[in-house]
Amino acid sequence: MKRVSNVTMRKRLVTVFLLGILIFAIIDIRLGYVQFVLGEWLMEEAKESWSRDITFEPERGKILDKNGEVLAENVSAPTVMVVPRQVKEPEKAAKYLAEILGMEEEDAFNEVTKNENIVRIHPEGRKISEDKAEAIRTLGLDGVYIAEDSKRHYPNGDYLSHVLGFSGIDNQGLMGLELYYNDFLSGTKGSLSYFSDAKGQRMPNLADVYKAPVDGNNMKLSIDTRVQTIIERELDLAVSKYNPDGALAIAVDPKTGGVLGMSSRPNFDPENYQQTEASIYNRNLPIWSTYEPGSTFKIITLAAALEEKVVDLHEDEFHDGGSVKVGGATLHCWKRGGHGHQTFLEVVQNSCNPGFIALGEKLGKDKLFSYIDNFGFGQKTGIDLQGEGRGILFKPENVGPVELATTAFGQGVSVTPIQQVMAVAAAVNGGYLYEPYLAEEWIDSKTNEVLKKTEPTLVRKVISNDTSKQIREALESVVAKGTGRSAYVEGYRVGGKTGTAQKVGEDGKYMSNNHIVSFIGFAPADDPEIVVYVAVDNPKNTVQFGGVVAAPIVGNIIGDSLMALGVEKRKDGLEKEYQWPDTPLVEVPDLIGLNKKDLTEYMVNLSIEANGSGQYIIDQAPAAGSKVAEGETVRIYLADKKPDEN
Repeated sequence: MKRVSNVTMRKRLVTVFLLGILIFAIIDIRLGYVQFVLGEWLMEEAKESWSRDITFEPERGKILDKNGEVLAENVSAPTVMVVPRQVKEPEKAAKYLAEILGMEEEDAFNEVTKNENIVRIHPEGRKISEDKAEAIRTLGLDGVYIAEDSKRHYPNGDYLSHVLGFSGIDNQGLMGLELYYNDFLSGTKGSLSYFSDAKGQRMPNLADVYKAPVDGNNMKLSIDTRVQTIIERELDLAVSKYNPDGALAIAVDPKTGGVLGMSSRPNFDPENYQQTEASIYNRNLPIWSTYEPGSTFKIITLAAALEEKVVDLHEDEFHDGGSVKVGGATLHCWKRGGHGHQTFLEVVQNSCNPGFIALGEKLGKDKLFSYIDNFGFGQKTGIDLQGEGRGILFKPENVGPVELATTAFGQGVSVTPIQQVMAVAAAVNGGYLYEPYLAEEWIDSKTNEVLKKTEPTLVRKVISNDTSKQIREALESVVAKGTGRSAYVEGYRVGGKTGTAQKVGEDGKYMSNNHIVSFIGFAPADDPEIVVYVAVDNPKNTVQFGGVVAAPIVGNIIGDSLMALGVEKRKDGLEKEYQWPDTPLVEVPDLIGLNKKDLTEYMVNLSIEANGSGQYIIDQAPAAGSKVAEGETVRIYLADKKPDEN
C-alpha cells in the first residue's frame, strides 16, 4: 500500500482550505450584493406580491368662464370595489349588491367570485348615487369597498356643449375642450395599498399605504357667459322661428383673438351625450362646416382693393345693369335689373355683385388670391379644438376669368365660419390677424395660483391701419344705409355685411330656395370690441336673405352684449336710413317737471304708464333722448310737488 507523503497531504489540505475560503468569499459577496444592492428592489418586489391596490381617481379640473363662472365641474359619484378573496359569504354579498345596484343576482355572484385581486363592478357599480353607496356601507360586507369617485357635471345643460365637449365614465376627455386639454384637466390617480397573504387575506401587522391623487388644473376660458347666454338665447329663438337645418354663432374679441361665445344648433346635453346621434355632437359647426361664404367674403375683396389703391370709394363710380359677361358666362346681381349708377361706396352698401367683379378684375388673380391667403383662408386658424376644417380654394392654375369673378363676390370658394370671423376681425382691428383661442388661463385647483396664461398670438399684419379705417367706415354705412339695416342698434355704431350663399346639392348643382344666410357685424365701428358672425342654414317660411334673417340676430347679440359688457352708448354714429316697412324710432322727450295734464300731446307716438300719485312728473324711464319704437311704453313717476320743490 502506497503511503501519501506529508508534503502531499499538506498541499491537499491547503488546496481544500483555499477552495473553502473562495466558496465562502463568493457566498459573502453574493449575500452582500443581495443585501446592499438588490435589497431594496427585492423588498419592493415582495411588497408588490403581497400588496393589493384600490385606485382613487383625481378630481378633474373645473372649466370656468373668463369671470370665474363654473361651466364644468365634478359631483360625487362613488364606485363599488370588491376583493373576491375577502368575501366570506359570496351568495349573501351577491344578493344584497344585486338588489341595491339593480342587476341580476347571477351577474353579481360572478363579480364577487372572480379570480382577480380587485374587481370593479361595471357598469352598475360605477358612479353610483350617494344613497346607494350609503346602503352598501351600512351592510358592512366583507371584501366590499366604496371608493370615492366623481363624475363630470355641466350645470348649464346643453349650454356651450360643442365647445366644452364631454368626458367618459373613467373621467377621460372624449370631445371638445375636455379632449383637447385632457392631460391638463385629468390629474394623477391615487391609491390605497394593503397587504395580503397568498389566500388574499389582509396581513394585520403591515400598515396600509395611501397615495393621494393629484387633482387636475382648472381652466379659465376666454368665453364670457354674458355674451354666451345672449348667443344661446338668440339661436334658440331663430330655431323656433325659422326651423332651419342648422344654425351657428361666433363672437370674438378682435383685439386678442379670444372667443367670447360660440354655439351651434342642433346641440346636445353633454351629461347625456349617449342619447344624441354622433353626427350632432361630433360637428362643431363654427369650426367644422365649410360652405360658400357669399357676400360676407366681399369684405376681403374690398380690403385688397383699398390696400392696393385700385379704387376710391367716394370718387370712383360704377354702373350696374343687373348682370355682366365674364369669359363667356353671364353673372347676375342679386337685384333683378341691377342697382344702376353708383359710387363704389354704394356698391359696398348694396352688396352689388358686378361691382365686386370689377374690383376683382382690377386686382387681378395674383393680387386677390395673395390677400385671400394672407387673411388665413385655405388653412386652419389654429383654434384649440379638434376637427377644424381648412376650406377649399381654387388652385392658382385653375383660376380663369370666371373663377376670379365669382371668388370676388364669395362664390365658388369654401371657407369655415371661424376663418371668416378672424379674417373680418383683422380687417377692422387695424389689420392684425390673430390666432383664435379658448383657453385663457391655467389655475392650480388647490392654491388658485395662475400657472399659465395665454398671450394673444399675432399671425401677421395683413393691411394698413388706414385701409382698416376705410373698411370700418364703409361697413358702418352698410348697416346704416345699405343691406345690413336690420342689424342697426340705436346708440351703438355697428358695421357689418350680409351674406346669402347658395348650397350645392349631391348632383353638384346649386339647390333651389335652399341657402345659408349669414351676417357678420362688429361694434363700436370706430374701435371694435366685438365681432359677431351668425349663419342660419335653410330657414323656412321666410325670404332667404342674410339681411332679413341673420342681420337682426347679430344686431340683438351685439346690442345686448355691449350693454352687458358695460360699453357706453353714444350719439355720434351714422343715422339709419329707414325704408318701408321699417318705421323710424321715436325720441323720448324730457317729461320731468311737467304736469300730468300736459301728457296728451306725447301719447300719440308713445304709451304712458304712471306710477305713484300727484300732479307732477319727478322721474321717467327710459331717459329723455333715448330712442324707442313707436308705441313703446314710457314709465313716469308722480309726486305732489315738482322735483325742484322737493
